[in-house]
Amino acid sequence: MAQPPCATSRRGCGSKKQVREVDDEVVSRRKPRGERVPRSEPAARREPVLPSEPATEVRPAVARRSRRGWIVVLLLIVAAAGVAYWLHPVQLQQEGGRRGGRFRGGDLAQPVAVAPVTQADIPIVLEALGTVTSLSTVTVRAQVSGQITQIGFTEGQNVKKGDFLAQIDDRTLNASQHQLQGQLEHDQALLADAKLDLDRDLKLTSNAITQQAVDLQRATVQSDEGTVMSDQAQIEAVQVNIANSHITAPADGRIGLRLVDQGNYVTPGDNTGIAVIAKMQPISVLFSLPEDSLAEVLEQTHGNAGLKATLFDRNDTKQIAEGTLQTIDNQIDPTTGTVKLRAVFANADGALYPNQFVNVHLLVRTLTGVTVLPNAAIQHGAPGTFVYQLNDDSTVSVKTVTLGPGNATVTQLLSGLPQGAKVVVDGVDRLKDGAKVTVPDNAAPAAGAAAAGATAPAQPQAGSAAGGAPAANTANTPAANPGAAPAASNGQGDGSAGQGAAAPGDASGQKHHRHHRRDGNGNAGDSGNAGGGNGDGSGQGQ
Repeated sequence: MAQPPCATSRRGCGSKKQVREVDDEVVSRRKPRGERVPRSEPAARREPVLPSEPATEVRPAVARRSRRGWIVVLLLIVAAAGVAYWLHPVQLQQEGGRRGGRFRGGDLAQPVAVAPVTQADIPIVLEALGTVTSLSTVTVRAQVSGQITQIGFTEGQNVKKGDFLAQIDDRTLNASQHQLQGQLEHDQALLADAKLDLDRDLKLTSNAITQQAVDLQRATVQSDEGTVMSDQAQIEAVQVNIANSHITAPADGRIGLRLVDQGNYVTPGDNTGIAVIAKMQPISVLFSLPEDSLAEVLEQTHGNAGLKATLFDRNDTKQIAEGTLQTIDNQIDPTTGTVKLRAVFANADGALYPNQFVNVHLLVRTLTGVTVLPNAAIQHGAPGTFVYQLNDDSTVSVKTVTLGPGNATVTQLLSGLPQGAKVVVDGVDRLKDGAKVTVPDNAAPAAGAAAAGATAPAQPQAGSAAGGAPAANTANTPAANPGAAPAASNGQGDGSAGQGAAAPGDASGQKHHRHHRRDGNGNAGDSGNAGGGNGDGSGQGQ
């Protein structure tokens, strides 16, 4: 008779029962609180759990976070796709612009302005800042002490030498003069008496008077003569003081503001004085030039030939006066490397005042009948100094040129182009060798005025107000292409931003006052060089 499994081993049957109870407890703990079976409930009422069923744990918070992360990822993907779609047309437009730019060439013709290579006179002018100084400045001071009783001038009056200015009380001086005159008369009487005694002693015989008495009387006469001369000198000193109490103008000129009013007590030790007289006609201007320009000036001043100097106002637009160079200082200032010069001006209209700041244009020499090139056409790049020449087939060619001296408008052309050739003066920022161009009808007359400033030597550096500024944007052309390097035929450039030696000022006449000239390499002076020869590399060929 087969026995049940727990009949053979009570211990084994009890162990299986305990294992089942532990499994039920674990399942009840993993179920939600609402589905757990209370411990007090009998085991018969509990639902049996098969060992083969897996016990799963539900975590709703983790599931919600997972779904939220997927939503954020999807939103980011959609946003990135929108940005890419929005930027795609801009990138195409930029790529098309680069393809049609300066170094890849475009199919459309570039509008430009041109100017011809002509012959003209180039005035070589040195510019500097100057200060108007009077040739004679005198401070009128009192030479005697006393009270001012009268003022005889008007502030700002033009006076001549000897004109009455002021009167100091001289009553005390007159009294001293009368006293000294009385003392002089007394001493003169003593001198006359001593002379009579000496004559009597000389007429007496040797037995009547001794030689010692005669010598003593002669000494008395000489002493009285000295006293009389001293009295006369004191009287003359008082007379000089009386004359000094009547103050007159020591020089010609314009008298300034009154520094002392009537009724004040003045002394010779006063520092302010009574008034200041400055000579206005003629008047001088002091200015400085760099030592590099001294040799050129000295070469032109041999034989005492006065160079022409022209003065312009503070803005360097209006001409004030014309004069000549008078002298050059005998030494160079080692701290600044400059030398001082003085020019003299008639100042007939009184427009110049002492300590006034002006712009000095010193005409050193004039190049007559030379081939000139507009400064706006000059470019600097890998080929060196070059220009864009307009061909007959409406294309441009890169031509290297050799330049000489020049001014703010034009520069002498030594070689590289024939006379009459047309060069581009505006619109060079997108050009290359062989590029097609078009010249608008309104650009030719404007560009033709580029060389007009070279024929006006009276105002060579006066900017737009001087009548010599080219209308073809000569002064402002460099601003249209800052940092863009002109391309050579091989597509290489060094990024010149200066457009050669463009005018140092803008259309309003503003400019840097430096030395405007060029050397044989086409490099400008201190202000003629626009400083654009070192670009940022934007001109490298593609």
